[in-house]
Amino acid sequence: MRRVIVIGGGAAGMMAAIAAADAGNEVLLLEKNEKLGKKLFITGKGRCNVTNAADMDGFFASVCTNSKFLYSAFYQFDNRAVMELLEKAGCPLKIERGERVFPVSDHSSDIIAALQREVKRRSVEVRLHTEVKELLTRPLPPQETVQDEASAQKGYQTVCTGVRLAGGQTIESDRCIVCTGGISYPSTGSTGDGYRFAESTGHGLTLPRPALVPLEVRESWCGELMGLSLKNVAVRMVNGKKELYQGFGEMLFTHFGVSGPLILSASSFYGRRKSDDVMLYIDLKPALDPEQLDKRLLRDFEGQKNKQFKNALGGLFPAKLIPVMVRLSEIHPDKQINEVTREERRRLLELTKEFPLTVTGTRSFAEAIITQGGVSVKDINPSTMESKLVRGLSFAGEVLDVDAMTGGFNLQIAWSTGYLSGCQQS
Repeated sequence: MRRVIVIGGGAAGMMAAIAAADAGNEVLLLEKNEKLGKKLFITGKGRCNVTNAADMDGFFASVCTNSKFLYSAFYQFDNRAVMELLEKAGCPLKIERGERVFPVSDHSSDIIAALQREVKRRSVEVRLHTEVKELLTRPLPPQETVQDEASAQKGYQTVCTGVRLAGGQTIESDRCIVCTGGISYPSTGSTGDGYRFAESTGHGLTLPRPALVPLEVRESWCGELMGLSLKNVAVRMVNGKKELYQGFGEMLFTHFGVSGPLILSASSFYGRRKSDDVMLYIDLKPALDPEQLDKRLLRDFEGQKNKQFKNALGGLFPAKLIPVMVRLSEIHPDKQINEVTREERRRLLELTKEFPLTVTGTRSFAEAIITQGGVSVKDINPSTMESKLVRGLSFAGEVLDVDAMTGGFNLQIAWSTGYLSGCQQS
């Protein structure tokens, strides 16, 4: 029986351990935290959006980085397989708006408990409070390369032989699977260990950056809108003339900028900018085209001819937004509605359809749901998650340079790549 060491007891790590045990291996799962699934516990605001019930086209459309790399992983262990595994493990699931899948209990702890039961049922050895400091490797001798034709074809020069722990102890293995996550939410133990392991063994690394994270903006008046939530608005993010993102949904103003589901998704495309000239345009009335909106303005103004401009916008915008709209429209707040010119009305219309914000950056990794970037997929076999450079070494989950939008898609990446990495024969 071959020994497989899985480093990291999160979503990808537990799934890798389950799959590796099912493949007939002796599995050792090493986790430096005091419990498994520490980041899983806080996902989805503690409810754990485990996957999405969309079809595969929907999945690939929701992946932001290296979607083609995930083809084998998604098709070999898809969302239905995850749902079946969890429900058989005693955790019933439900599907909500946007095809998002949650435990019926709305408690992420039930997902973790189900996975722990599966890990235990397969006699996986779990060691908590166990930090891996480095991967152990040795050169692959020429005669071994010749004898191992498969390795020769893959171009292996080294082989992974185990790990060295923080206390100095070494543990030998036939294969190691790195499932250490990224560097988002570092308080959960995601401190970039996998990137260090990858670089030390010659793998390329795409610069890690925060993703699914709130955005900071330049406009100081944004702070006046802090706490204002906008529903059913459309957003466009542009970098010069290039459109980076467009979406529809809900967003929130904060003291530093903007957040909410719509903005978090937009943030995943912010890293693809070619310059710092990034604008965010909010369509406050996406259900109305410009002609329809103009008729709406005329109708509203017609019924409030003698009101001051600042007091005539209550039917159009939330109260907190009105002072800012008045200021940016450059229409005098005390001007009577019957004195507003066609040009001024046009400015108000344009402002409503393209409310502008200048993006200056993202919040830190501490506020990011996931990490964008990571181990270069060019160095990983997409059919197995095995390294193309080091025999006996695999990577899975957020440590890889793959990421997706919100809605359960990132956890599915973890489940699928974890499973694929585990079910390979050592």
